[in-house]
Amino acid sequence: MKYYVLIIMSCFINMTYSQNCKSKFFGEVHDFHDGTPMIAASIYIENLDKYTSTDIDGNFSFDNLCDGKITVVVSHLSCETKRFDIQISGDTFYEVNLEHHIEELNEVKVKGASNSKLTKTSQETIIKAKTIERYSASSLGDALKEVAGVSSINTGNTIVKPMINGLHSSRILILNNNVRQQDQEWGVEHAPNIDINSAGQISVIKGSGTLAYGGDAIGGVVVINPNRVISNDTLYGRTIIGGQTNGRGYNISSTLNKNYSSGWFAQVQGSYRKNGDFKAPDYNLTNTGLDSKGLTTRFGKKKFKSGFEVYYSYLNNEIGVLGTSHIGSTFDLVRAINSGQPILIEDFSYDINTPKQNVTHHLAKVNYYKRFQNFGKVNLQYDYQHNQRLEFDVRIGDRKNIPAIDLTLQTHTILADVNLDSNLNQKVNFGLMGRFQDNFANPDTGVRRLIPDYEKYDFGIYSTAEWKLNDDLIVDAGIRYDFNKIDAKKFYRKSRWEERGYNIDFQNIIIASVIGSQVFNGVIDPNAQEYLTNPVFDYHNISGSVGAKYSINDNNQILFNYSLASRPPNASELFSDGLHHSAARFELGNIRFDKEIANRVSGSYTYNNSKFSFLTEVFYNRIKDYIYLKPLDFILTNRGPFPIWAYEQTNAELFGIDISATYNFTDTWQWKNKTAFIKGYDLKADLPLIDIPSFNTMNQITYNHEAWHNFSASLKSEWVFEQNEYPDFNFEIENQLTEEIISVDISSPPPAYHLLHFYSEATFALSKKTNLNIALGVNNLLNTSYRNYLNRLRFFADDLGRNITLQLQLKY
Repeated sequence: MKYYVLIIMSCFINMTYSQNCKSKFFGEVHDFHDGTPMIAASIYIENLDKYTSTDIDGNFSFDNLCDGKITVVVSHLSCETKRFDIQISGDTFYEVNLEHHIEELNEVKVKGASNSKLTKTSQETIIKAKTIERYSASSLGDALKEVAGVSSINTGNTIVKPMINGLHSSRILILNNNVRQQDQEWGVEHAPNIDINSAGQISVIKGSGTLAYGGDAIGGVVVINPNRVISNDTLYGRTIIGGQTNGRGYNISSTLNKNYSSGWFAQVQGSYRKNGDFKAPDYNLTNTGLDSKGLTTRFGKKKFKSGFEVYYSYLNNEIGVLGTSHIGSTFDLVRAINSGQPILIEDFSYDINTPKQNVTHHLAKVNYYKRFQNFGKVNLQYDYQHNQRLEFDVRIGDRKNIPAIDLTLQTHTILADVNLDSNLNQKVNFGLMGRFQDNFANPDTGVRRLIPDYEKYDFGIYSTAEWKLNDDLIVDAGIRYDFNKIDAKKFYRKSRWEERGYNIDFQNIIIASVIGSQVFNGVIDPNAQEYLTNPVFDYHNISGSVGAKYSINDNNQILFNYSLASRPPNASELFSDGLHHSAARFELGNIRFDKEIANRVSGSYTYNNSKFSFLTEVFYNRIKDYIYLKPLDFILTNRGPFPIWAYEQTNAELFGIDISATYNFTDTWQWKNKTAFIKGYDLKADLPLIDIPSFNTMNQITYNHEAWHNFSASLKSEWVFEQNEYPDFNFEIENQLTEEIISVDISSPPPAYHLLHFYSEATFALSKKTNLNIALGVNNLLNTSYRNYLNRLRFFADDLGRNITLQLQLKY
């Protein structure tokens, strides 16, 4: 028996000595971007419990390893840890590439500065998720007013259009999840079709801050990003339920996110909001309700080296327009202005009657990106948008339910973008954009079409660069070229055609004459009542920017930026030819218009310490061929006289200063201030510009006590001064029945006003992973009667009275 034992032991000893345990495992650890060696990276062999670190050249090695499979863990400060298996067979070499700044990038992204397509020297302000959540029952335009220098131009209280440093509409570029919003933004009464509940973060950039999406952002850029993707196996969500006393409104929004450590992710978000008639301090605002439905979904895979995303959003808004704003003639407008309160006041109702808007917006997007070692990142994106706008006027008979304006806008866009970031001290970004847009104006409305059918073609190419000269100084620059082509089909009345002098300058664009109900193609007939024309315009636009950001020390920073922006006229400015009843005016475009060219210079100074932060931003914006609406003449209709407002061009300048400050008296008491001052002038006419915000300042005192379930309470004081510089567009008109001369005051701003607002909240932990936030707010605490100069319905009624809001937010 002992011989058998000796034989087995001998075989085992021989097997042991025959296994190779002299192998060497060695390699290098490099930065993925630029290939530089990673010093002091930790290398750990998990199943052998062996450890080492890289030297100054990024090298590491392990000696005397047995052949076989080992599990290696590589980690480094501010890096994503890598874990992988290696088969050792003799001496084995392995190269490891780590993303050196991945944690830093994720953190910066939360603050809104990680998007490489934004210039680092722009005047950018971030609205974080916590602030956005407060506006779940409001609009994007309301939330943006949290930023100094940002106001809004309103049509009532539910159609809120953002205004940055005095500019709005087509001069502001809105990016929704990397897609440029296309929703007929040219109209003052066209609010952005974006559900604020789908936003995880909003950046407001004053001036042209992103050449990657357009060079026409004369006023500024709003960047809306969804919640960031977390590369962990997790399921989480948020539900917000709210109610308000003014308008007896209620709203609900819910979001559910699923993420995997493999990079796969999915999100779905839905919201619903309902309001009835709102109320001024002394009366109901009849027919001002809102019914809003939104849905957003996205899924994809996001890893550092590559990924893709599919995104879809839907929003439908049915919006009541103040009933008394429906004007039958200029005489009705005079009566409304002089009455002091709405002529039509009815009991509260959730019904939305005419006049009203019904707007539906669809957005679909797919994008793909891939990183290449020692090179950079390539992005490809396609997006499609479908926007239908229906505007209903007060009509009788068979046309009661037929919209007076029926526009369908479809937009296809392709983007290709390359970001060269292998050199961390020098980054270059360049790309191409192609876009096709088709606008269809339904002719079956029974009303002359305000905007014609047109097709629009856009092509853009751009390049930006950023240099980190040292730890304190960053310089960036960029240039962009855009080609825009608009091809329209439009009917002109012969009388209007000749009145505007188009028969001299544009006779060659007539493609048919209309006599009675007959159309004669290729004929210019002197007996024609209308001409069918085919205006085709090409625009070549150059835009650019250059800037510098310098850190004086840990507390002080200064910034300088110069931008050149070029904006071609939009369809409304070129082709408008019809009546807007709620504005009581005809609007006329001009096909002679050239593009706007803006030169903007801005600077900022920032100071921060543990108790006090201060930011002041100054700017000067000079715009050549600035386009604006101006009263021109009268037109007599079967309903009475209406003023004609015509688009005109001039040279303009805007300048101002925005101030933001925060002071922490103690750990629990805080003071905030936000102040904006702006002036705008028509340099040709030597007059102030119309619709410029007046001086305004906000002060807020907040009490915080984290031990009391993160309790906070704040009182906000809002002062809006009277606008004392405005163009005098008032006019007089004769009542042909009484021969009375009537003065129509459409220019004088309302007086200054002061409002107080209260807000408080607390958060309660329901479990380890679930908490409930309860928020109570009171807007216009003292129920003050006031009118805002930038509200187009100020002629007819006061703004909103006191509004008590209650919001419950469950995070799980």
